[in-house]
Amino acid sequence: QVQLVESGGGLVQAGGSLRLSCAASGNIFSIDVMGWYRQAPGKQRELVATITRGGSTNYADSVKGRFIIYRDNAQNTVSLQMNSLKPEDTAVYYCNAPAKWTKKDYWGQGTQVTVSS
Repeated sequence: QVQLVESGGGLVQAGGSLRLSCAASGNIFSIDVMGWYRQAPGKQRELVATITRGGSTNYADSVKGRFIIYRDNAQNTVSLQMNSLKPEDTAVYYCNAPAKWTKKDYWGQGTQVTVSS
């Protein structure tokens, strides 16, 4: 089992910045990719960004150039630096880590990000 605990989030004005962090614990060697998803009211959960243990990253087109995902393997943390925030970035953000050898997905509890116009 892997536990993911998020921190950060909150309320920010458009154009501002926020940083989210996620700490993984438990059987961390069963995961490789870690990432962030988000879900806005009335919408499906969507990918924001992912990063492998080796540092390869992937971003949704909507956040490219504004968000940066980075990872500290020694601390078992993944963070999301969000810059130039827009009202459409408002959502609950979830940390995610798919298990390497099973189809299980681990999720954090979610953290609210609200961007006011």
